[in-house]
Amino acid sequence: MANEKNLIPFSKRSESEARENGKKGGRASGKARREKADLRKMAQTILDGTYTSRSGEEMTGAELVWQGIMDNVKDPYSKNWGKAMEMLTMLSGANMSPEQRASIRAATAKIKAETKVIKEQSQQSVSTAVYAGIPAALIAPAFQPVLLDIAEGGHTEYDFPGGRGSTKSSFIALEIIDIIMRHDDMHAVAIRKVGNTLRDSCYAKICWAIGALNLEAEFECTVSPMEITRKSTGQKIYFRGADKPDKMKSITPKSGYIGVMWLEEMDQFAGERELRSMKQSVIRGGEEAIIFCSFNPPKSANNWANDYVLSPPENRLVTRSDYLTVPKKWLGKPFLDLAEELKVKNPAAYENEYLGDANGSGGNVFDNVECREIPVEERAQFDHILHGVDWGWYPDPFAYVKVHYDAARLTLYILEEYVVNKKKNRETAEHLLSLGLTQEDIVTCDSAEEKSVSDYRSYGINARAAEKGPESRRYSFKWLQSLVKIVIDPHSCPIAAKEFLHYEYERDKEGNIISGYPDGDDHCIDAVRYATNRIWKRRGQ
Repeated sequence: MANEKNLIPFSKRSESEARENGKKGGRASGKARREKADLRKMAQTILDGTYTSRSGEEMTGAELVWQGIMDNVKDPYSKNWGKAMEMLTMLSGANMSPEQRASIRAATAKIKAETKVIKEQSQQSVSTAVYAGIPAALIAPAFQPVLLDIAEGGHTEYDFPGGRGSTKSSFIALEIIDIIMRHDDMHAVAIRKVGNTLRDSCYAKICWAIGALNLEAEFECTVSPMEITRKSTGQKIYFRGADKPDKMKSITPKSGYIGVMWLEEMDQFAGERELRSMKQSVIRGGEEAIIFCSFNPPKSANNWANDYVLSPPENRLVTRSDYLTVPKKWLGKPFLDLAEELKVKNPAAYENEYLGDANGSGGNVFDNVECREIPVEERAQFDHILHGVDWGWYPDPFAYVKVHYDAARLTLYILEEYVVNKKKNRETAEHLLSLGLTQEDIVTCDSAEEKSVSDYRSYGINARAAEKGPESRRYSFKWLQSLVKIVIDPHSCPIAAKEFLHYEYERDKEGNIISGYPDGDDHCIDAVRYATNRIWKRRGQ
């Protein structure tokens, strides 16, 4: 075995060792020369002959060699192919006529051309014949509907707020490879706030996805530069950090366009403005584009990322997930044990880290808010509908809410809202009537404006003034806080959702919480208090 002890300088070898080594080298060199000479003789013999093909046509020696190679060697990666090329090289060194030499050159060129065709066909077979999409067994149940939505082109952006172990990053990595395989003109880019965090996160996850889909032969992964290339088409997956904007602008594919973008740990970016800037800089040049945003929701409901996914526009789909939606065998016993341990020791931390809940930092007034869609089927069961109005003009807005109270379950549902500035009483009344209000619907309003209440009555709305009194504000807040849940539909009530989630106690200069409920940015909250006025004013409530 070769090692440092065997590396003895020639000057320190004995005369007999040097002589023996010289003989070995001479014997090996002589053997190689004899083999080459024999091959030349054989090649010359073939070239000097004339042969008849299976079809009865005469053929030269060069044509015979070419026919034999193409009949017996089909795989350009096999050892036989290499030997065939070596034989042609030897033939080119034999004594031959100009016609024979031209025939050999033509045969060599034809072999090289055929090699290129066979390689391209081999690569295409990997792309089209072998790949059949993402197996269902690799997708957690929470993401199955998203898989179908992407295939149907349902949305442009897909946002994934989720807890630890929810497999959201794995799903995105699989989807990126799937999109690359199905769209030969699309490239992708994965972005994080800090570039040096990419290798162990996005890059590693996409490399895993390539292996999970059995596409190792189709992709080449490099770290310098950090990129992944699809061999058959030249498509690339780039990796960039937002901390180096100049490198973001340098992404220019040789062909096609960047149509896929992954923003990992979205909450680490500076805000929605930075997010928008990156989208505008990177996504360009094509008819289709898909953007993935993933993050673990920050604890504070006030964080911009939590706001971003609260009320998405029509072109964005938000899918929340946690480890409880994932098959247990994917996570393993140690992961599950750690989750259960934290659940017992620190429930609030467990809810934030593992369930992805933005459950505040101790300063939230309402810790019982649940934001989710309230479907039509569920709404049809509601039979205790209440309406409330908080008067306003500008800058304070007029706010109306429609709610349902489930006394048996101590749950309040906020169903609809109407929040506007600079609208006269007649205009807001007409809008509420257009929503289907009847004389049977009591609308409880802020009693501070008796004339506005009278106006509403004259416009055909069954309006009544809320009953107030000493400590009524504090008492109504305590009643709302005591409920098991305040369920808000963020699609129909985006402003109410933000008010309830962001409403926090005031703090002093040292950060200590000040008792009492702050006034401001609580117009929908006040409308809810008025709507439920008849409930929390009752004795015993």
